[in-house]
Amino acid sequence: MLTEERYAFILDELKQNGIVKTQKLMTALQCSESTIRRDLAQLEKDGVLRRVHGGAKRLYLLDDELSNNEKSSKNVQEKTAIGKLAASLIDENDVVFIEAGTTTLTMVDYIETGNITVVTNGILHASLLTDKNITTYLIGGKIKPSTKAIIGPTSLSELRDYRFNKAFLGINGIDSEFGCTTPDPEEAALKNLAIKQASITYMLADQSKWNKVNFANVCDLEEVTIITDEAKGNIDFFRQKTEILEAKQ
Repeated sequence: MLTEERYAFILDELKQNGIVKTQKLMTALQCSESTIRRDLAQLEKDGVLRRVHGGAKRLYLLDDELSNNEKSSKNVQEKTAIGKLAASLIDENDVVFIEAGTTTLTMVDYIETGNITVVTNGILHASLLTDKNITTYLIGGKIKPSTKAIIGPTSLSELRDYRFNKAFLGINGIDSEFGCTTPDPEEAALKNLAIKQASITYMLADQSKWNKVNFANVCDLEEVTIITDEAKGNIDFFRQKTEILEAKQ
C-alpha cells in the first residue's frame, strides 16, 4: 500500500473514532510497527493528529465564525439545493421555527404553502417571509451584528413559549464524536432550545461543515435529521447515528 493510501486510511479512522491504535493499524494495513510509527510521526508533524501511548488522537482545530457576507458567497449552489429540499418538507398548517443563517435563508424562496406560521430569530428571514404574506413572528433580544441573528436571554425566554411541528437550523460543525457544534455559546443555547421545542429538527449543513468541531456544543447527532448536499466523502458512519437527507443539485 502506498504511503498516501495509509495516510488516508489513518485519517478516516480518526474521523470516525477520534483515536486510532497502532496494533489495529498494523493489522488493517498489513505493515510493521515501525512503518505505522513513521506514518503517525509525519501526520503529527503535519498537525492533523497527536501521538499518544499505543496510537494517536485526532486534533480538533476550532474554526472562527464568518460574517453573513462571508458565508453568503460560499457554497451557493449547495446551500440553494439544501434550502429547496428543506422547504419541501413544510406542510399545510405547520408551525415551524426557521433559524437565522445563510443556508436557512435560501429556504424562504422555495416555501410554496402560505398557510403556515413561522417563528424566526433572523431579521432578513422575517422580512422575506412577511413579503410572502406568511404569518411570521420575530423573537426579540440582542442582534448579533455579524450574522443579523437575534440571540440572548430575551430570545430564549420568548422561544420557550412556542411549540413547533418542525425546526430548521443551521450549524457550523458536524462531528461523529462531538455532534453538532457552533462557535457562539448564546447561539448554541438557542439552537438547543429550539430542538427541545420541536417535534422534529432538521439541521441544514453543506459538506464543508462535516468533520468540523466548534467551541460550543448544540446537540448529539441522534437528536436531529441532517439535510446536506450530495455526499462527496465517506459519511456512512454518520448514518449509524442519524438520518441524512441528500439534496440533489
